[in-house]
Amino acid sequence: MARIGVGAVTSIAFPAIDPVLVRIGPLSVHWYGIAYVIAFVAAGVIAHWLIRRWELPLTDDDLIEILLAAVIGVIVGSRLGYVIIYGAAQYWSDPLEVFAIWDGGMAFHGGLTGILIAAWVESRRKPISFLRLCDMGAVGTPVGIFFGRLANFVNGELWGRPTTLPWGVVFPGAGPLPRHPSQIYEAFLEGAVLLVVLLLLARRCRPDGEILGWFLLLYGIFRISVEFVRQPDVQLGFIAGPFTMGQLLSLPLVLIGSWLVLRARRGARAAEK
Repeated sequence: MARIGVGAVTSIAFPAIDPVLVRIGPLSVHWYGIAYVIAFVAAGVIAHWLIRRWELPLTDDDLIEILLAAVIGVIVGSRLGYVIIYGAAQYWSDPLEVFAIWDGGMAFHGGLTGILIAAWVESRRKPISFLRLCDMGAVGTPVGIFFGRLANFVNGELWGRPTTLPWGVVFPGAGPLPRHPSQIYEAFLEGAVLLVVLLLLARRCRPDGEILGWFLLLYGIFRISVEFVRQPDVQLGFIAGPFTMGQLLSLPLVLIGSWLVLRARRGARAAEK
């Protein structure tokens, strides 16, 4: 990415990558869609590894059914979450836009809700507990977050607040000021760092719910931290003082994640006595 001067501030020019990877006649393959495909394939590979490593009583057919349920839960939950929380008003004039997920507009917290519902349904149909299934899914989730945030960057959306730092990016549609590439921050923290931590934790089978707890706790901390340099959604602005909707929705994740980790640790100590 080339560096440009904005007044006395040096910034990085937005690379202007075409959000569409390939066009075949009337069909278009978007980077956003590719991100989802990679995410689900990687999640399937990681889940297959965990089934063997944790010696879970799941067959390959079970895994395929669980992945299909996860796909539906994530996509439906993410889109509905975005529409309800962030942009309901804009869809009244053109309701069909709700289905245009290739243009972005997916909410993590909605997707999390959707996949938890899918996990609850599948845990009642498979020989595995709800929390253990969530633990397995949590390990692969950061891959999707990583590629999803990179797709946000490619789409030139969800940019950060103005900055004078040398890696500030001038995003099209965001004015002339350099801004924090908050999508990259989130891809690194919520994606790469979180994935490494969870893979290390998953090397041995832990009490039910512990890995899910670490996922919720760390994701919440990372999301709340990055939101301090991320531009609030224009249709919402700041919700409570200096805090954004993303921070308010992530605070319960920190609390629930902390409770799950402490619960798992107490259960492990009790079992050792």
